[in-house]
Order: sequence, then C-alpha cells, then structure tokens
Amino acid sequence: MSRRIERRRARKGPAASPAETSLIEGIQDMELGAERQLIPFSSESCIEPKRTLDLFNEVLKDILQSPTLHDHVQEVKRALYNRDYMAAFDTDNKRFAYVSRWTPARALSYSSLFASFQAIKRLLADKDQKRKVLCVGGGAASELVGIASLFCRLKEFNPNSDSQLDVTIVDIANWSTVVTHFTSYIKSHWIYKPEKLNTTFIEGDILDSKVISNEGFDVDFITLLFTTNELFCAKRSETIKFLQRLNTNCKKGAYLLIAESAGSYSHITVGTKKFPVQFLVDTILVGKPNDDNGAWEIVDSSESCWYRINEKEVSYPMKLENMRFFFRLYRKR
Repeated sequence: MSRRIERRRARKGPAASPAETSLIEGIQDMELGAERQLIPFSSESCIEPKRTLDLFNEVLKDILQSPTLHDHVQEVKRALYNRDYMAAFDTDNKRFAYVSRWTPARALSYSSLFASFQAIKRLLADKDQKRKVLCVGGGAASELVGIASLFCRLKEFNPNSDSQLDVTIVDIANWSTVVTHFTSYIKSHWIYKPEKLNTTFIEGDILDSKVISNEGFDVDFITLLFTTNELFCAKRSETIKFLQRLNTNCKKGAYLLIAESAGSYSHITVGTKKFPVQFLVDTILVGKPNDDNGAWEIVDSSESCWYRINEKEVSYPMKLENMRFFFRLYRKR
C-alpha cells in the first residue's frame, strides 16, 4: 500500500508532540535521501553461488528428499505468520525445514552484501589478525554461510597465514544441530586449515543480559539481520537497553550491520505515529537527526536495495526468493 493511500485512509489524530515532530522531520529527510540499488548476484571475493548451493544440497540431502518436508514448511509458515517464533522453531524437523526453504537465498544475498563492503573485506583479509563475529538471531546459518563464504575465499590467497575467524551465533531457539552440520561442511570443503574457522552457538534471548556478558560484545563485527524489528515488537524497552549495551561495550572500530525488510512491515508505532525501525536505531546509535553525536557512525546505508537470484546460473530443489531490504553499516567511534 502506498503512503498516499495510507494517509487517505488514516483518521486524523491529535497534533504531534515536539518529540514526534522531530522524528517525523528526520524520517522525511531520510526518505528524501533514500536510494535504490542492486546487490550483485555474486562477487569474486566470495565462494561462487553454485558452490554455496552445493553446500545446501549436500548438508540437507536427506531432508530435501523427505516426503514430510512440505508439511513441516507449512507448519513453520503458519507459526511465522502468527509471529509465534517459539512454535516455529521448537523441533529440529521445523528448523531444518526452514533452513531448506529460506536459508539458501539469504546466505547468497548475505555473502554478496558482506563482500560489497570494503571495510568488511579489509577486516577479514588481514592475514595477521584473528577476527571475532557475533551473529544475533543467526541460528538458521544464513549469516554463518555468508561470512564464511567471504572469509574462506579471501583465505585462499594466504592459506597458511595466522588469520582466523571465530563466529558466535546467538538465537532464542536451539539451532545447535544446524550450526554444527554447516560448520562441519565448511571446514571440510571451503578452507585449507579447518582450525582457522570456528563457531560457537549460544541458545538464549539476546535481550537477557545474562546470555551475553559485556565482554562478549568485544568483537570486530556484529550482524542483526532481519532480527531488530522483531526484537522491538516483542520487547521494546529491552531492545533499547540492548542497543545501549552495544554503545557502551563494543570497541572502537567495531562494525555493526543491521538489515530488515524494506517497507511498512519494518515500521514501529511510537505514540500515535509509525516510524521506520532504522530511524529509531539510528537515533539510539548515532544520535538525533543532525546531531551526529552518538557512539556510532554510519559508513554505508541503503533505504531499499534488491538482491535478485540469477536463475540462469543456479538451481535448487526449492524456490530461491529475491530479497528487498534496507541496511545500515555502523562503525563504533
């Protein structure tokens, strides 16, 4: 639905408060600067899409041939529609059904997105450094496959170097079996020295301060991909506190990537108004509009970009979805 139609259908409410007026003005400025761009289907800096899908075809071989896969996918879809995430992912059958249906396209898009950031490529290409990545809500392994695709390709240029990637994945559901299976394949097929890529899975609510200690945020790169909006919808005040923990505990020079679906789905109601979730996050991390005095700075962004599957180059037993999303790449001051 267009904004014009939304405005036409909306009932006239009370005058906006000064705080809401400031938010609205900031959003208008943001929309004026919005841009559309296309994320490349593939990148020379990543494992090729065909090889990435080979990973899924091999790891999920038995599941893709299962006669019950369709039923499990439908169960997951119904639960996700109702935003009942615990029910959607409460068994390995459902978790692997989700991974079979949706993770491949996301993994392809994430690998290409990560590779499009020069800062992230430089981070992972340093042959002398051990890098730490924290993936919040990344249990379905899209982020793991995406970041491993970039690191393992870059590692090919210095296979015996000291560089290492340690990925910590935090998710409220128990995705440990999924993470273990994908990690095992990546170590066996994508990297010369398997000990140079390691994963740790933590089951828990990231909004619970006991799940990750303050020291746990001492990492080089944090991803919040298609997760932030759900956190705000579930527990707004706790989500704000979580972002403030990032302000306090992340080290200077660390990167934070946030991505969500572009459009009204990622809007949050504040008082009588609806605001894009990215604007609220910008305010918490970077500061109020035009102040730019927060703990983070934006180094790259798009309000609406597309990742499109090139069906002439790859095939997969299930549908590979195109993706439209916004993103923000922040750097800690």
